[in-house]
Amino acid sequence: MKSPKISIIIVTYNAMKWAEKCFSSLRKSSMPVDVIVVDNGSTDGTQNYIQTHFPEVEFVQSPENLGFGKANNLGIEIAYKNGADFFYLMNQDAWIFEDSIQKMLEVYNEYPNKDEIGILSPMHLDGSEKNLDMHFERYLARYTEHNRLLSDFINKTEKNYYEIDFVNAAHWLLPRKTIDEIGGFNPYFFYGAEDYDYINRIKFFNKKILISTKSKVVHDAFQGFLKPNHTDKEKARLESMRMQRETRYLNINTDFNYKSEKKSLFYDAIKLRLKGRKKEADFYSELQKHFKDKWTFIEELRAKAKLGNHAFLNFD
Repeated sequence: MKSPKISIIIVTYNAMKWAEKCFSSLRKSSMPVDVIVVDNGSTDGTQNYIQTHFPEVEFVQSPENLGFGKANNLGIEIAYKNGADFFYLMNQDAWIFEDSIQKMLEVYNEYPNKDEIGILSPMHLDGSEKNLDMHFERYLARYTEHNRLLSDFINKTEKNYYEIDFVNAAHWLLPRKTIDEIGGFNPYFFYGAEDYDYINRIKFFNKKILISTKSKVVHDAFQGFLKPNHTDKEKARLESMRMQRETRYLNINTDFNYKSEKKSLFYDAIKLRLKGRKKEADFYSELQKHFKDKWTFIEELRAKAKLGNHAFLNFD
């Protein structure tokens, strides 16, 4: 049987810290893979290092920093035109093991209704390769009410795969049918909520997110929920609240009326100011300004996402 064509897509931005581990691991994959790198304007020598030491990589230099989603879309477009059967989106601060992709494909082949699969993900370890990535562990835990995954692991009766409601895009295996039906990342997001939006669209099209328990990979991300560069905790909290609101507005599983949202922001700002909560009131006033010229754009993006059919990808 002919092996499927697997394209690994990695967006880089100053990736030298992880480049050797990341790209060396791909060479050792038991399943043959093509690798596409889209560089977002690195300034630490990433481009030269990859092209010199890993010449098999198809390297694309973006003329500007496109952000995570748009750069991945560019890689997806190239892989799609190259005839990829599977698209493996992988962070630059990550690496795989020899059988990681093979084990995910075993789940894909075992699953009774392949058209239901939107995203396949392995088990994410942290940089020590000993523990689960903290964020990934939280995603697992919040869905165990439905799949009882943790109980099965304790009792050593774990299955080859489980359904889950969310997993971040550090390691995503997307079948070609997912790209056909759902498309690429929403261009609204530069960085930070692209995967939440994509998973909302996965759910809209009645597809599933599966975890392959036998496949392990590494995501060497910061193990915490407030990154060291977030010295202003209040500012970080407000930025998170804004992003959550943007994700909610663009969630095509829910109704959206921008006139109602405009009114709500306006009156919330007034009520908070009357209560003497100036900082929160100022935040809602800033939200009004932030969204002032975005309402129509949000509606257009929602309509496009609902259509699917390679949404947000350019195949001309």
